[in-house]
Amino acid sequence: MKNTNLSIVSPDQTELRGREWIPDETPRAALCLIHGLGEHGDRYDHVAEALNREGIAVVSFDQRGHGTSDGKRGVVTCYAQLMDDVGLQLSTTKQKYPDLPVFLYGHSLGGNMVLCYTLRHLPALAGAIASAPMIRAANPPPEWQLHLLRPSHAMKLPVAIPNGIDANNLSHDVSVVQSYKDDPLTHDLISPTLALEMIENGKWILEQATRTAALCPLLLMHGDADRVTSHKATEELAAILPDSTLKIWPGLYHEPHNEPNKEDVLAFVARWIQQQISLLQTNS
Repeated sequence: MKNTNLSIVSPDQTELRGREWIPDETPRAALCLIHGLGEHGDRYDHVAEALNREGIAVVSFDQRGHGTSDGKRGVVTCYAQLMDDVGLQLSTTKQKYPDLPVFLYGHSLGGNMVLCYTLRHLPALAGAIASAPMIRAANPPPEWQLHLLRPSHAMKLPVAIPNGIDANNLSHDVSVVQSYKDDPLTHDLISPTLALEMIENGKWILEQATRTAALCPLLLMHGDADRVTSHKATEELAAILPDSTLKIWPGLYHEPHNEPNKEDVLAFVARWIQQQISLLQTNS
């Protein structure tokens, strides 16, 4: 197992930096991973290593305004830029592994992006995974608070405000929480445009899902003690998409892959991926 640094340039010339984790043996599949708000791809090093052991190569880039990538911290002035970034990251993964089944994985904001991208573009994927997706906040902000953000959003101002996420709600594992707090590459910022468009796209996901019949295999998973994003909204989406796989993790916080029983979570994800690979082989 080895990893190597990567760099790609988005259509608006923003450089996105990331990493590729490569299994020791010939990989059976590749996965493009989209991280969440305020974090970065290296927080998924253990996730990539677990998937590598199952023969799955992993590619991840820090989002614009995050980690080691270019851009003012937390600032996105157009959600369409994020969709372009997902497309570029996915095409880069497919170029690296042209003969393998490719999966798209997103957590939190990344889950919102993965769902929006797959519903909009219906890409040729072996499957998509949305972990604790931001379809709706666990405690949605009041309308008056959103109203205060709209002038900045309308003018696309490149400003950032606190995102309101309490690191203590990420995991029951205190070492994970402390590591997040101490990490110089994490931040607690979000631009008004990203905040509002993330919320609107969460609503759009539920509306659009009722009109979609050709979605790739989809795994939705969420901890039912999540205080950041709503597991009920994930359940609503699963009910709309009856062919999707829903996994609710009892008692887990916002980052199932970082909880004390993370091995169980990662093993479940790996099994689901292997099942999709087997189905592809059976139907080919």
